[in-house]
Amino acid sequence: MFKFWASILKEFRLLIRDKVGLALMFIMPITLVIIITNIQNNAFDFIKNKGVNVIVCNNDSGNVSKDFISSLQKTEMFNVINIKKRVCNTEIKKYNALVVIEIPQNYSKQIKNKIKKISNKALINFGLNNDSTIANENILADSIAITFNRSLQNNYRYAINSALQSAMFITENRLLIKELYFEINGKEISESFEKEIINDGNVFKKKITIKDKNKIPNATQHNIPAWTVFAMFFMIISLGGNIVREKLSGNFIRLKILPASYFVSLISKQIIYLLVVVVLVITIFSIGIWIFPLINLPALNMPNNILGLFLVSTVCGLTAISYALCIGVFANTQEQSSGFGAVSIVILAVIGGVFVPPFAMPDSFHLITKFSPFYWSLQAYYDLFLENNKFIDVLINILPLLINIVIFQLIAFIGLKRKNLI
Repeated sequence: MFKFWASILKEFRLLIRDKVGLALMFIMPITLVIIITNIQNNAFDFIKNKGVNVIVCNNDSGNVSKDFISSLQKTEMFNVINIKKRVCNTEIKKYNALVVIEIPQNYSKQIKNKIKKISNKALINFGLNNDSTIANENILADSIAITFNRSLQNNYRYAINSALQSAMFITENRLLIKELYFEINGKEISESFEKEIINDGNVFKKKITIKDKNKIPNATQHNIPAWTVFAMFFMIISLGGNIVREKLSGNFIRLKILPASYFVSLISKQIIYLLVVVVLVITIFSIGIWIFPLINLPALNMPNNILGLFLVSTVCGLTAISYALCIGVFANTQEQSSGFGAVSIVILAVIGGVFVPPFAMPDSFHLITKFSPFYWSLQAYYDLFLENNKFIDVLINILPLLINIVIFQLIAFIGLKRKNLI
């Protein structure tokens, strides 16, 4: 037992001397999690709370254009800025607008004529109107001109364009229902019946909630686990370099002539770095809980399943340690260990969904992503933070990590044997 504690003490001293490795394990992920969470949270808040500034140049004086603008405002996605004159670049910069909508003259009149013709065609199909000349008339109306800011990405353009089309459909459908009702019944539709039919204001606004908790998943809950796992795997710089130094200095050879097993040294290394993982998790999670609210970021909502959280963190840490051990055994120099280790971790992180979520990847990557330990680590954390799943549900994502641990440890053992280090 004394040899074991002496080995742990030795590993601890080696660890605290590795200032660069400790900085990469703590300072880098903390910096990344703060910066990226801030950026993502601002992007979400931009669409959700602040809305998109939309300049509307309404050249029409009818009710249809007014109803369309009213529908835009009801979406809560747009901050509508009405301008009488034709929009110029200075006005766009002044209001920081991302979208410019220009409604042509006589737009209301054209839309009403279009709706009337559609209504007459519908009545002909119903057998309620015999005027076939109407059915052959072309249905034309000047289009609303939509101009996007050049800096706006395509995904935002699609979302904004869909919202604009929805607002227009609501406006046209309301007119069509009024026209059909009048043609069939010979009187105007009542306001209460119109609301009952259309009911565009009663849209389901269901929150994405954690089970048994009315908490909305936010950028913090996505980024804290992701960059915690990333930090765990970056211990390869310290642990991998540690193993390479011991190989080059002949420590493994000296262990052969000592009355202590080489397993003592390997196990003590892994215990020390597992303690580092625990400190790392506590540090980053504490920042999410207490520091983030102070810098106007959403606080981290901790899951109820603390035992599951501890288990997931331990297994993820052991996976990262096993991978670092494997790379350290086969690397011949510290440059190889740190260089290959850092590059491979970034690649595995990209494939595993740290930078880009798996659902946004091409279909060809959906199978590849499952070969990354980052994928299973993130899924295990997300099951806890976003779904608040039970212990048994988390095990499904832990099993592949346990298999990875066994494979990495076995490869490291074979490497030590082949190099005659044990």
